[in-house]
Amino acid sequence: VAGNPGLQKFIFAALFPVNLLLILTSGGQLFTGNSAAVPAAIFEGKATLEDLARSWGVSYLGNVIGCVGFALATAYTGLLTGGTAELAVYTATKKCASSFGPTVVKAILCNWLVCMAVFLSGAAHDLAGKMVGIWFPISTFVAIGFEHSVANLFLLPLGMLAKAKISFFDVMFKNLIPVTIGNAIAGALIVGAGYSYQFGKLGEKKGAAHM
Repeated sequence: VAGNPGLQKFIFAALFPVNLLLILTSGGQLFTGNSAAVPAAIFEGKATLEDLARSWGVSYLGNVIGCVGFALATAYTGLLTGGTAELAVYTATKKCASSFGPTVVKAILCNWLVCMAVFLSGAAHDLAGKMVGIWFPISTFVAIGFEHSVANLFLLPLGMLAKAKISFFDVMFKNLIPVTIGNAIAGALIVGAGYSYQFGKLGEKKGAAHM
């Protein structure tokens, strides 16, 4: 596996959806999912900007604590050696190598797929349906190489713990900030506003304006 990057990516893409499945079935909070759910509630008149700030702030902070803590725990166990460490370094370094604009776009595309996975999971009535709804959109964004802010909150610290030659500045300004912006744009505008325009009150307002 260590000498086969394609197989590495396939395995990672196949297993990564487990994270979202665990979050959604256990009632956890994920910033990228909340980036669509709360704006949609605002557009429907069921939430306020204060609710948005609280939801995004608390979920993002909680995701930071959980991801960094999990990265530290992984390093502490001694698993971050050999090929695993090399992969962590490669992944973190690559994520900090792109420029701001393309990173934002990759994050927008990523969170559109993530929000669709959340939407499909919510439409399912049993665990098997939720698994199918989650698996394909999430595997797709991982295999393509799109950018997910919460995943990067784990992968970037893990790379730094494995001695990747990236700085805190690189992590923040070359990845986390543009990725968070892109994820928020996808959730709030493309999914939240988009669906409210098609099926909710934003669309009703447009129709009323033309009457």
